[in-house]
Amino acid sequence: MSAPVTVALATLGCRLNQVESQEIGALLEGRGFRVVEPGARAQVYVINTCTVTGRADFSDRQLIRRIARENPEAYLVVTGCFAQTDPEAAAAIAGVDLVVGNQEKYRLPELLGSLTKRARPEVVVAEIGAAREVPIAPFARVAGRSRAFVKIQDGCQHRCAFCIVPAARGRSRSQEPKVVVDQVRTLAAAGYLDVTLTGVDIGHYGWDLYPRTTLAALLRELAEVADLRWLRLSSVLPSYFTPDLVDAVTTLPVMAPHLHLPLQSGSDRVLRLMRRPYHTGMYRALVDRLAAALPLDLIAAPSGYGLPLVPVAELDPSRLDLALLVRNLVDNAIGYTAAGGRVDVEVRAEAGDVMLTVRDTGIGIPTRDLPRVFERFYRVDRARSRATGGTGLGLAIVKHVAENHGGTVTVTSELGAGTTFVVRLPRERLDTAP
Repeated sequence: MSAPVTVALATLGCRLNQVESQEIGALLEGRGFRVVEPGARAQVYVINTCTVTGRADFSDRQLIRRIARENPEAYLVVTGCFAQTDPEAAAAIAGVDLVVGNQEKYRLPELLGSLTKRARPEVVVAEIGAAREVPIAPFARVAGRSRAFVKIQDGCQHRCAFCIVPAARGRSRSQEPKVVVDQVRTLAAAGYLDVTLTGVDIGHYGWDLYPRTTLAALLRELAEVADLRWLRLSSVLPSYFTPDLVDAVTTLPVMAPHLHLPLQSGSDRVLRLMRRPYHTGMYRALVDRLAAALPLDLIAAPSGYGLPLVPVAELDPSRLDLALLVRNLVDNAIGYTAAGGRVDVEVRAEAGDVMLTVRDTGIGIPTRDLPRVFERFYRVDRARSRATGGTGLGLAIVKHVAENHGGTVTVTSELGAGTTFVVRLPRERLDTAP
C-alpha cells in the first residue's frame, strides 16, 4: 500500500482565507491526502493567495517563487484571490502547475488526480460573479489554534471605490443556517469553545436565502449550542446594525464583548468618495448605543488607506471628539494625508491609562534639537507649521489634546523619518470629559 500524498497549505491574507485553507485541508484528508505543516517538505504545495492591495500581490508572487525555487520537484497550486483576479499572471510564474479560482478551490481533491509537472500550467478559474452558493466543507480540527473560525458567508454586494473584493469573491451569498450550526456544534464538541464567525460581508448574512433570515437569528441559534463559551463576529458594517442585531450582540451571554466596526475615514466627503454605505453620524450613534451596553475597551474601529484620507484642510483638531474616540475606540488607527507628509493616530489602553500615539512623517527633528524646536512648533499654528516642513497636523492634534484633556506628552523624532508624539491620558479624566 502506497503512502498518502503529502500536501502543504500556505495561506496569505485574511481570516477568511485561513478558514478556507482549513476547509481545503479537511477535504483533502477526506480523500486520502496527508496535510503537513506549511514549512514541511511535501509533494504538493497549495498557496492560498490574497489580492486586497498591491503589496499583497507582491507578497503572493514572492512566496510562490520561493516555494518553487526551494521545491522544484513539487506540484505547485496557486488559488485564492490573486488566482481569481489575475490567473494569467499567476500561471506565468515559473514552477506553477495549477491555478484554481476561489469557487473551484473546493474541487481541489479531484483536480489533483495527476501530479505530473506541467510544461504549461492548467488554469481552472470560472467567472466568480456566477457563484450562487457557499460550498460545504466541514472540519473538526484547527491546526495550531485554540480558537476556531467558521465561514458563514462569501462575496459582497457593495461596490466601494477602493475595493477589489467583489471581483475576487463575487456577489454576497450565505451558508445555510443548519450547516453553520452543525459546524459550530462539531467544533465545540472537539474542544474549540471560542468561535469567530467570518466572511466578506457577514452583516448581509441570510438576505439571499429562502426563507430569508438574518445574522441576529443565526446568533440566537448558535447561542443554544452546547458547551460553546464564546461567539465572536469578525467585522460588521455599521449600516447592518438593526435593533435586533444590537440586541443580540449585547444581550446573548455567549457573545464575546468585542466588536469590530470598520470606519475607513472620519470624513463624510471621503466616505462618499469611497462609496461606503454609512456616514460619521451613523457611526457615532451606533458606537454610543453599543458603548452603553458593552465594556468600553472592546470596540475596535479600523480605518483603511485605499484612498487619501482626511486632507489637512478638512480637519480642525478643535472639532476632534477625542473623548468619544478614546473612551470607545481602543486599538484604533486613523490616517490623515497632507502635502507635507502623513499623520497616523493610534489609541490603546495601558495600565489603566489611555495612550494616544501620533506619528507625523512630515516633521523630522534631530534629537539634540528637540526641546528647542518642539517648543517653537508648539507655539505656531498649523499653516506656519506646514511652512516649516511638516504637516503640522500631528502637532495640532497633540496640542489640542494636551490643552483640553491634560496628560503628559513625550516626543521622539528622527531627521528624515518623522516625529512621534505619545500622550498619556488618565482614564478617569476622559471618562468625565464632556
